[in-house]
Amino acid sequence: MDVLLVEDDLRFATALTTALRRHGHRVRHVADGAAALAAPPCDAVLLDLGLPDLDGLDVCARLRERSDVAIIMLTARGAERDRVAGLRCGADDYLVKPFGVAELQARLEAVLRRMRPRPAAACTVGRLTVDVDGRAASVDGAPVPLTRKEFEVLVALARQPGTVVPRERLLSEVWHTSWPGTGRTLDVHMATLRGKLGDAVLVETVRGVGYRLRERPGDPEAVAPEAVGPAGAREARDPVGG
Repeated sequence: MDVLLVEDDLRFATALTTALRRHGHRVRHVADGAAALAAPPCDAVLLDLGLPDLDGLDVCARLRERSDVAIIMLTARGAERDRVAGLRCGADDYLVKPFGVAELQARLEAVLRRMRPRPAAACTVGRLTVDVDGRAASVDGAPVPLTRKEFEVLVALARQPGTVVPRERLLSEVWHTSWPGTGRTLDVHMATLRGKLGDAVLVETVRGVGYRLRERPGDPEAVAPEAVGPAGAREARDPVGG
């Protein structure tokens, strides 16, 4: 795993870098917010809040605006208001110093596990096909470029075509939060998703409830999710519930 450690305490950063490398991680260390924002893409960011140039919350928010990278805050700020602020600005987890490396390793694994798509079959709704294992979507065989969050939203809808998926479930499954303020982010992603899918399927808004994905009138009948068996044969399955 490629890890970016953003920490201005050199002694702490050196010790943590050594420990993480012993666990098999590739670690890049930077000491300030500007360097963190300029760093190349990685799998996870370990972010201190007390940086010399920028507030860690601001760095987190700016990283989140442009990327879905896993972010774990590592900080001495342990008050509830600080934890809430960190999670609301886009962190996936929050760990208060001092902590054990084993706990940090477990949290890294948990965050990345939540961010991976659940094992499931390909879903076909009208002209749209969603390959969950391959993390790909296509319309009439042509690839549809989607961000990770757009894809995860689409998977949640395509698993139950024709069924309304509540907003709260989408926020929980895709953003791992129930905070109402994230709802605007969901709306923006849904609008972008509609634009990319074009006239292939209908993404309907059910006011006050959630969203529903269904084929357009005249499209071929939707096919339930499928799974590829060990020998490569496809076995029909019922739609996976959420």
